[in-house]
This record gives sequence, structure tokens and C-alpha cells, in this order.
Amino acid sequence: MPGGLVKAKKYDWKDSNLALFGSDTEKSVKKESAETEPAWNGAGQEPGLQIWRINKFKVEHWPKEEYGKFFNGDSYIILNTYKEKDGNELNYDLHFWIGSASTQDEYGTAAYKTVELDTLLDDKPIQHREVEKHESPLFKTYFKSFTTMEGGADSGFRKVTPEEYKPRLLKISGEKKNIRVTQVAYCKSNVTEDDVYIIDKGNKLYLYVGPSSNMMEKHKGSEEIQKIKSTRGRATSEVVESLGHGCFSDFAESPEDEDEADDEPDNSEPAMFKLSDKSGELEFTAISSEGGLSRSNLSPEDVFILDTTKECFVWIGSGASDAEKQNGMSYAHNYLSNTSHPLLSVTIVKQGKESRSFAAATVA
Repeated sequence: MPGGLVKAKKYDWKDSNLALFGSDTEKSVKKESAETEPAWNGAGQEPGLQIWRINKFKVEHWPKEEYGKFFNGDSYIILNTYKEKDGNELNYDLHFWIGSASTQDEYGTAAYKTVELDTLLDDKPIQHREVEKHESPLFKTYFKSFTTMEGGADSGFRKVTPEEYKPRLLKISGEKKNIRVTQVAYCKSNVTEDDVYIIDKGNKLYLYVGPSSNMMEKHKGSEEIQKIKSTRGRATSEVVESLGHGCFSDFAESPEDEDEADDEPDNSEPAMFKLSDKSGELEFTAISSEGGLSRSNLSPEDVFILDTTKECFVWIGSGASDAEKQNGMSYAHNYLSNTSHPLLSVTIVKQGKESRSFAAATVA
């Protein structure tokens, strides 16, 4: 696939307030309106995974052969439909995934349309916010491998001959079922001995196998090379084991623009907040989390946001008001944007339908 357009500065969307997401205005998308969205035809009608990409405010089906591959300049909606063991009822996990260079229009539309699909499915899905490089463990289970590519809707699937191909560097890293393929800057500082890399030069591809890489990474690298070659006609490949090989001769020493580190140490503590409109207006109040995130602090009349520092939950009480329910995700988003871990996955859980991960992250 080709590289793509340079979009927004990395993760600048985290400072926005997603003001309409979950608000009364956004929730005014009625079920009748959802039923007129062509992309939702057949959505959630049988077990399986369905993915859509946002392109200029529109929802487009993502090709099944590309499941597990995402452009960092886009936002996507992912629906997993399943049945519990010995059950016939359909259950749903509904995610919207935000690429690091996705624009505000794109991720805002993804969030908006996610709620629309949730409405169409009678509010049965468990909703999740996912952010590139910070995906939840549940999200990762959907794919044998996960690939993020530079570019977006304007560049994706545009036919490019190998001679016109802009060189790119793909990093293959991970263990067992969690192998990730990520396009990284075309420079030597991004190549280490711990992983496997594909140097893609169009007609010629190289597989660099780091001496400390594992067997799964090596296997995935070979697999990816074959996939790329199958789309290139006469393209050839070569395995290299030295950073002194000529395939690295055109590499820059370091990226032109260094991004902020994604993995800076986070010494923050778990936190819990209550979202309530009992006073006549929404109030966001901190709840003591000494001794852990205690479920005893939860009350059915309100919505609570629980930040474990590893993931974030929006717990919706059975008696919560519409305003509280509708604004839980946006308050979680805004709260996280002011922490040292703004990119956590966010999951909405409803009273009585709490997930195992929620139970494991809290105490009685």
C-alpha cells in the first residue's frame, strides 16, 4: 500500500473536548435516522467482525481482506458480534479507533456514528474508545496481527507502480498472538536488533532479521514480504542480517520531526469520579480512591468514571439520567486529556453487565 498525506500533528486531537459526543445534540440522532444509513445494512445481524472507515464524514465498509490493517490518518468503527456459550442472544462490542494523525472531523464523525449504530442495536453494545498504540487487550484479540500504515482515506488503495513507490520501513514486533506491524520513519535510528524490519523499495524488498528478534517476528516478517510481493508483479526480496548492508544506504540517521514519547513514565494514581445532575446541572466530582477503586462507591442513580491508569471505565448506573448517560464518554475523554495518560482505551459498562476486566480492576 502507498504511503500517504501528512495530516494533523500527532495526537493533537486529545486536547479537543469532543463537545458533541454523548451530548443531547449528538444523541438526537434517532433510530429512524440510523436506519437510513446504508453502511449499517446487515450490521450486527450475525456473529462476526465488521469494520467501517470514516471518509469525508461518510461511513464506508473496510474490505475484509484488509481487516487488521489501519491507516494512522483515519478513524474506524469496529463491531464484534458474538453469542455467549449456550446462548442464542446476540451480544456486541462496539469500538471506534482513532489514528494518531486522524483529523478532528474524522474522529468526531466516528464517535458520532458509533453512538448512532449503538442506537440502531437498541443500546445493547458495549462501547469502547481505542487509540493507536494504546488499544485495549480485547481489541487486539480480533486480529492475528495488527498493522498501522501512514496515510489516510485520500491515499489508501491508490494504485501505484513499484517504480513510483516511496520507500518505507515496516517494523514487526511482539510475541505470540500479539504481533504488530507498524510503519515507522525511514531512518537508521528506528532499526534495532530486537525486532524484524521490512525495507520496502517498490521492486525490491529486504527483510532485516535482528539477531535478538523472536521466531514469531521472523515468521510474520516472511509472511508480510510474501503478501507484498504478491501485489507487485516482478518484485524480488532478500533477507539481510547486517545493518551495514547496502539497503540502508539511503536511510536518514534520525527522523526529521521527533514525536513526543508515547511511553513516558506515568506515576499517577487510580482515580474515581462521579457524574451527577441531581443539582439541576451536571457536576463532575472526585471520589476517594484510597484502598483501590471500590465498587461500594458506585450508586445506581449516577455515572462514574474509573481511571486505573491502564484503562478507563465509564460505569452507568441503572437509574442514571439521560444527561448523565449521554455525557459519560465525553467527560471521560476530557478528563483523560488533562492527565499524563490521555490515550487510554475507554469502555462503557452498564450496571449488571460489568465485564471481567472491570471486576479485575476494582475491589468490592
